[in-house]
Amino acid sequence: MSYITKKFKKLGQKETWSHYLSTLKYALYVIFHPADGYWDLIHANRGSYAAANTILILTLITRIWRLQFSSFLFVDINWDRTNILIQIAAILLPLIVFCLCNWGVTTLFDGKGRLGQIYMGTCYAFTPYVLIQLPLIIASHFLLMDEEAFYTTFGVISLLWCLILIFMAMMMINQYSFGKTILFTVFTLFGMAVFIFIMLLFFSVISQGVAYFVSLAREIMFRLD
Repeated sequence: MSYITKKFKKLGQKETWSHYLSTLKYALYVIFHPADGYWDLIHANRGSYAAANTILILTLITRIWRLQFSSFLFVDINWDRTNILIQIAAILLPLIVFCLCNWGVTTLFDGKGRLGQIYMGTCYAFTPYVLIQLPLIIASHFLLMDEEAFYTTFGVISLLWCLILIFMAMMMINQYSFGKTILFTVFTLFGMAVFIFIMLLFFSVISQGVAYFVSLAREIMFRLD
């Protein structure tokens, strides 16, 4: 019985690994066929959270490598004043806020997408950033300053491609028309601005409250002494 159990467990692990690789590879189809790709990603279960998390991790690694290993001619950064955590947060925080706000707005207006699906679709949209920026890191060491336009152009293409894919993801996941997707993209951006403002206001009030109680405690201790 133990042999049979181990056999089935090994087969299960092999199928899981195979499914993970197929969903990760499917990102290449999505970036070139976003309409069909995103529809099947959700409705035909062609995507997975494991693959989405992998793409997100690769995006974060690519971001750090771009800053660290690109030629100083194109990326001049002072690591003594650079916090890696802030660079990671610059991607993670907008991603989280966007997913929450998009899900919150579209849910109120017949959006079909769930929060997890919006997250998955957005992570898959980061694929061009990884595929373009990694070769650019290597190419930056062979390019001259006069060829900066080449480096900048492909960098901009990687970002625009990601934005287009995110737009297509929202359209297919929520099953909106083109015009309705534009409208709710604007609403999402407005919601993000309001969310960020509220969070900044909240932390500002908290910090002021903490500072008040700290100064009060110091005053009491000073008088007791």
